[in-house]
Amino acid sequence: MTDFGRVQDYYNHFPEERRLQLMGDSGKLEFEMSMRIFRKYVGTGKTILDLGGGAGVYSFALAADGNKVTLADLSPRLIEVAKQADTEHVLQCDVVNALNLEIYEDGQFDVVLLMGPLYHLLEASEREQCVRECRRVLKKGGQIFAAFIPYLSGSIALVDRYINHPEQVDVANLHECFESGRFVNNADSGFQEGYYPTSKEITVLFAENGFEKITVRSIRGFGIEREEMIYGIEDEAMREEIFSWIDATAEDESIVNMCSHAMYVGKKN
Repeated sequence: MTDFGRVQDYYNHFPEERRLQLMGDSGKLEFEMSMRIFRKYVGTGKTILDLGGGAGVYSFALAADGNKVTLADLSPRLIEVAKQADTEHVLQCDVVNALNLEIYEDGQFDVVLLMGPLYHLLEASEREQCVRECRRVLKKGGQIFAAFIPYLSGSIALVDRYINHPEQVDVANLHECFESGRFVNNADSGFQEGYYPTSKEITVLFAENGFEKITVRSIRGFGIEREEMIYGIEDEAMREEIFSWIDATAEDESIVNMCSHAMYVGKKN
């Protein structure tokens, strides 16, 4: 079972509220490409649940677009950070475990953003419960945007983690991650309780729990680890052409599974 105490403690210390800024141009690209996806499908005037939304980086942007957003997260610290920062949009902010959304009504939302919980849920039963709860609170035909860390990206990254933080990774948990997609950190520091599924696993998870796939795609795409170079291009037309091709090739299965964070977009059957 997922140790939610460990996950919560991680976010009590990791500055998630500044993650996209701390990542520099890679964080900028992740944010901009995610917003392109949301704006392509969501539009304005929608009721949105940003579940696992941290300190609300996407909540604030979508509220500024004219949507009514509810921010929910496991971390009381991050919810408090969001409340302190929310001087304009007055979001509803709730401390919530993604496995239990009982504070929300059936069919309450047009859209659910699930941009974090699937990173951490180790057990299939937990992932199924989370997805079923998301489906319950969505209106008929409502949309879900679910981020995940693909199997190859997550597993291979453990090799780098071992080199930089050997206390977190050993032969046993590296082997388990490549075998099952599950990562349980050996230390209290660093990313905790990770699950890295294939894009096929994600599609099956949502299909078996009442969703129709719209797309599964990479977020940063082939721009990953090229962000500084791309943002440094002075020719605006060339820069935008590159962004357009990052977007256009993002559904390629090889890019989905090798290029860091990915996203499932679906609608409630």
